[in-house]
Amino acid sequence: MSRIFLLLAALCLGSAAVAQELGGRALFERGTLEDRRGGTELRLDLSQGVPWRAFTLTEPPRLVVDFREVDWQGANPEDIGRSDSIATLRVGRIRSGWSRLVAELSEPMVIERAGMHVTESTGEARLALRLEPATAEAMESASGEPRDRRWDLPEPRATAAPPRDPSSPLRIMLDPGHGGIDPGAQRDGYNEADLMLTFARELRDVLRRDGYAVEMTREDDVFVSLEARVALAHQAGADLFISLHADAIEEGIAHGATVYTLSDDASDAASAALAERHDRDDILAGLDLSGADDRVADVLLDLARLDNAPRSTALATHLVDRIRNAVGTVHKRPLRRAGFSVLKAADIPSVLIEVGFLSTARDLDNLQDEFWRAGMAAGIRDGIAAWALEDAALARLRRQ
Repeated sequence: MSRIFLLLAALCLGSAAVAQELGGRALFERGTLEDRRGGTELRLDLSQGVPWRAFTLTEPPRLVVDFREVDWQGANPEDIGRSDSIATLRVGRIRSGWSRLVAELSEPMVIERAGMHVTESTGEARLALRLEPATAEAMESASGEPRDRRWDLPEPRATAAPPRDPSSPLRIMLDPGHGGIDPGAQRDGYNEADLMLTFARELRDVLRRDGYAVEMTREDDVFVSLEARVALAHQAGADLFISLHADAIEEGIAHGATVYTLSDDASDAASAALAERHDRDDILAGLDLSGADDRVADVLLDLARLDNAPRSTALATHLVDRIRNAVGTVHKRPLRRAGFSVLKAADIPSVLIEVGFLSTARDLDNLQDEFWRAGMAAGIRDGIAAWALEDAALARLRRQ
């Protein structure tokens, strides 16, 4: 079976009461994963039947199963079982109304069969799926993303967002990193996605009180692809894009905020590795849009980015200065460059702020401290204000 896309209809459930609940959220109850008869079998028990789809992807080889919608709360992928063919298993929300399971495979495999059985009397459901080993060529030919490769992008506007009136508030898009199936860095029971969502909400409120118009790429614990984050900024007509993260390092000690701007050449090896890891999270969540752009459009976009890059650099500089004033310290090398995909909006000054490092106890404590977060938010607000004054003064000198 080269690819599977199945939707359950309410009539299949054989019960009017259960059918009425089909649009609701199913609860994950239990699961099993085991190697049997030369293949790998995955079974998931749900409180009710829901629409679902399953497919495989390559580079790296992985199985993706989408549901509308399964509540994974309390689910531990390690409790589902172990298989020599599956290296890692992750679950979580992928977008509003949808959740996802991703199994990173240790070897090329194809879906041999898959189906969901719904118990007529109770509405409870079991999804059973079997993977069979295959050659890399066979998996490549059998794999494929859903027809709409950009399924989580916002609907395109009929017209472009109108240019901002200089007298109107600055429009800012805040981007809390990670979310849903991608929790980001994790330490001592805390994860980057949750911490940054909390901070982004607080920063949004601080900025709005100062008169800025602020939106966020996600308001909940959901996955948003890198391209969707940039697309949302364009759709909102944003004047600034600020991505918020709190990474962890495996070796050494790092402390304090770091502000990144876009560059094909990273300022150091650690910056290059960080950008690669962030982009890889998108791929491992089942999305890989890296080859979607037209080559001619890429050249034009690169020219636009070249013209816009000094504005991003100026924003980063002001942010570092004001963050240092507000919280007393920043990273020893606070201004860095890397090829983060999320910073590739050609016409919007964009920065990525690593607010701190979860791998450092001091930073992790700070991120849990609402008073420290208030100081950090004030520093970012002051940096934006200083940049806006300078940018307005330089606007008449900027090449049109």
